Amino acid sequence: MNALTLPDIAAQASRQALPLEWVGMRGIALPVLLDGKLLSATADAGVSLDNGEARGIHMSRLYLALEMLEHETLSPDLLRRVLRSFLNSHKGLSNSAYLNIHTDLLLKRPALISPLAGWKSYPVSIEARLKNAMFHVELKIALPYSSTCPCSAALSRQLIQQQFVDDFAGRALHRTEVLAWLGSAEGIVATPHSQRSTAQLSLRLHEYLDELPLIAVINDAEAALGTAVQTAVKRADEQAFALSTGQNLMFCEDAARRLNLALKRSPGIRGFQIRVIHAESLHAHDAVAESRWNWEAA
Repeated sequence: MNALTLPDIAAQASRQALPLEWVGMRGIALPVLLDGKLLSATADAGVSLDNGEARGIHMSRLYLALEMLEHETLSPDLLRRVLRSFLNSHKGLSNSAYLNIHTDLLLKRPALISPLAGWKSYPVSIEARLKNAMFHVELKIALPYSSTCPCSAALSRQLIQQQFVDDFAGRALHRTEVLAWLGSAEGIVATPHSQRSTAQLSLRLHEYLDELPLIAVINDAEAALGTAVQTAVKRADEQAFALSTGQNLMFCEDAARRLNLALKRSPGIRGFQIRVIHAESLHAHDAVAESRWNWEAA
């Protein structure tokens, strides 16, 4: 008895001849290698269906091509080869291939003063496309940091000055008494409000890069902001953090400008878009600023 040939419905002609810009799968679970670590990730893989006569693509071929990501460090060259594999398996059907990878990059970050250190998670997306032989890679990174409102700081200082006048009016000042006043809740009657904030970075990379500059970009951005959130801390670290936030008062506009200048100095970036979000502790809404450079042309 002859074995039956399994039907290939995707190879049948479409009843409505119409090309499609993107066909594929989203949320594919897979491991990726980044910074020497095997990370859990999800991928969105797809191709264009330029042959409008074809009913569908071969999704299993895209899925199998993703196995390349398990064995090599994620790099622009590896992404390019995966996308070429997508297109080679869809000759006559597709001219464009797309791959988006979403993961959390874990970096061990030292405390500010003490020898402690802890892990911090950075949500990362790597988006690659190969279209008409043109290859593009875009990185998306989310950075948490702390921001202290300059207006709130000025208003707090004014209240402290007024309290000083009220407490010491017409009196001779003694150093020990003033020091005690400065360290008391009765003297420091107000403190500025701070908020946990987020910088969302979208970066378009130059084609010549051999590596994905994730860690370099994170380090440059955190250095520009000056108030990255901490992991394991002792009291000395917490005090040092209070000093850094007090010396880096920021509106969302200030944070966006700092990041703009820092990213322009980062090698390998040919365009970017920045959004900073300050989750207000005074208001129920967020304060947001955006900045971009060479974005439309990139």
